Formats: sequence, structure tokens, C-alpha cells
Amino acid sequence: MEIDDQTLIERVLDKGDEHAFSELVKRYQSQLRYSLRQLTGWDEALADDLAQETFIKAYKSLKQFKGKAKFFTWLYRIAYNCFAAYYRSHKAELQLNDEDIPDPGFNPELASDLHRDFARALKAFEPQQRMALHLSFQRQLSHSEISEVMEIPLGTVKSYISRGQDKLKQQMISWQSGV
Repeated sequence: MEIDDQTLIERVLDKGDEHAFSELVKRYQSQLRYSLRQLTGWDEALADDLAQETFIKAYKSLKQFKGKAKFFTWLYRIAYNCFAAYYRSHKAELQLNDEDIPDPGFNPELASDLHRDFARALKAFEPQQRMALHLSFQRQLSHSEISEVMEIPLGTVKSYISRGQDKLKQQMISWQSGV
């Protein structure tokens, strides 16, 4: 039986149970690292560094987690803030080039092609809009969850996604024909 996130958090806070926090890391590190890789232009080392920074900050500030949002949402907020801080100080380094986008190695060629094409399309967006689109389309978060993660108004999230969809439709035109 899998223990829920809240119980693990309580174990960390009440008993200092580091194994409980390790379980939270195991649950979310893969998804978080994948997201950070997309946001950093597929720089695996940077994404891993940002993920590590995220988990360290989460551990140190776990007492501040109120449980109003999902732990995953709260964790992504920390990751987004780490990414945004890095982006502000290293803006020129985070420009994406087509050759930087790897083939993810999926067996189904269609999924692989879609993944690459979507990553190429996302590179045209500024980091905030890129994050909103990523969280919506690839992490299936609701608009209000995205608003919580990014700490921006719900209307801004809706605007980013609506405008982004229009731009993505143009960039992904080959997929609209039913490929």
C-alpha cells in the first residue's frame, strides 16, 4: 500500500524521518527533472542542479507547506522559482537551438516526432509562457494549479495558454492533418 504525500510530510515534520522525504523525492524527481530539462533547453546537468536545489529548498521549507495545494503543485512552484531565478541571471545561456533538442528515444516513431516537434515549438515562447504551456499540455495541470505554481493571476495563465495554443497550432500544422 502506497503512503499518501501528506502522511509522508507529517513523518518528516513530526519525526524527522528522512526516508519519508526520500520517498517524496522518488515520486516526483523524474517528472520534475523532465520538466526542467524542457525549460532549460535540454541541459541535463543544469536541470539536475535545479531539481536538486528544488528538493533542498522543499526540505528546508516543508513546515511552510499548508496542504491547501497538492504537494506536487507546491514543489513545482519551488522549481519554477529556481528556474526563473536562474533564467534572470543567465538569460543568454537558455536560448534553445534545434540541435539542442534530443530524440527522446521512444520506440513509436510518431510519439518521438511529436515530442521533438512540440519541444521545437515551445522554444519560441518566453519562459513564463513556456512554463504555462508545459504545465497545461504535458503535465495536465488545471489553470488554477498553474496559477498556484507560477504565482500569477488566473487570467494571465488563461491568456498565456490561449495565445500559446494559437501560436502552437501554426507551428504544429503538420500534426493537425491527422499524422
